[in-house]
Amino acid sequence: MAFIALGVTGGIGAYKAVEIARGLQKNGHDVVAVMTRAARRFVGPLTFEAITRREVIIDQWKPGANAGPGSPRGTPAERGGVEHIAIASTIDLLLVAPATANTVAKFTHGLADDFLSALYLATRAPVLIAPAMNSHMFDHPAVAKNLETLMARGVHIVDPGSGYLACGWIGKGRLAEPEEVVAAAEQVLRPGKGSTLAGRRVLITAGPTYEDIDPVRYVGNRSSGRMGYALAAEALRRGAAVTLVTGPSHLQPPHGAEVVKVRSAAAMHEAVMARSADQDVVIMAAAVADYTPAEKAPQKVKKADGSLTITLQRTKDILGDVSRLPSRAQGRPVLVGFAAETENVVEHARLKLQKKNIDLVVANDVSRADAGFDVDTNAVTLVSAEGADELPLQSKSAVAARVLDRVEQVLASPARSVPAKA
Repeated sequence: MAFIALGVTGGIGAYKAVEIARGLQKNGHDVVAVMTRAARRFVGPLTFEAITRREVIIDQWKPGANAGPGSPRGTPAERGGVEHIAIASTIDLLLVAPATANTVAKFTHGLADDFLSALYLATRAPVLIAPAMNSHMFDHPAVAKNLETLMARGVHIVDPGSGYLACGWIGKGRLAEPEEVVAAAEQVLRPGKGSTLAGRRVLITAGPTYEDIDPVRYVGNRSSGRMGYALAAEALRRGAAVTLVTGPSHLQPPHGAEVVKVRSAAAMHEAVMARSADQDVVIMAAAVADYTPAEKAPQKVKKADGSLTITLQRTKDILGDVSRLPSRAQGRPVLVGFAAETENVVEHARLKLQKKNIDLVVANDVSRADAGFDVDTNAVTLVSAEGADELPLQSKSAVAARVLDRVEQVLASPARSVPAKA
């Protein structure tokens, strides 16, 4: 059983926080609700008190009651301190759902003008937030940067869902469903528990590669790295030791991963091959260039009349070279490839699976506007020797979870079940 502070902030998603509290209690946890003034305009404190059987914390200056599990009103000794400090030292998790843009900004910049923001600064417990807001607010660069900063500090994020919003818009921003938030809380509280990835070494590639033409120009693609970064974050949640080999990306890598930054396909090949023999799993989510300029001009190529011809040559096949490592019984990692296609998606994925002799191919149609490159959602088909499993459009974090579920199945299968590498 864990003692969880449930922060509720001022958004329409506050009504879902009631079910989140109930879900946490069903899992055996003790919950105390912390409500901001704006949250109380959407849901009354009495509702949370009835469910949690604890007095809801709404006053920043109240003496220290509710300081520990098992004592709904706190002992006299507990009342002697300042409550946000008393709570901060006893909770096992601070969960904020919904987390508004205002609350996210407060946490990012260290403001402490109410009980919840002061609690965030005072606690050393893990923090999990579930953002919820208007879709344009969620997409704003300021909010994106704030979330990236919090992730870099180790704050766990539950991605919002997409759909009809209370404001009448349709887009990404609605609070994740209560069962998703509860499941995320369990993963934070017990990282890697019951996971075959716990203690395993996992290498993940992400992002594009840039193949330089001259010091100014390059050949590249639209990959943002979101899918690879989501896989890295999910593997970390499951207790794996993660190495993230990333091409150029504006994203903040997940806290806890070993990060290797590269630019070109050649540099990514070198980084992956130098580390693959020590890995239990290799997931090639990066959009690696198939071709690179045969020669890089030492100075900027000046424009001139007429056309310009650039000779391209094939890059090294990273996944193919990793697949030629010894068999898994002798140390070859479980291998997952990605196939970004615009037509005949599953057919091309099956060919890749066979040609490269790998365990799983994650195939997606990158011609779709709502999936693939530089968006937060993806719709993929998991292709293996057992068949093809089509996943509907969902967040890349959710896709990452499904991919790693399949990886765990491979690791747990009798034919591939070997001890984690030391």
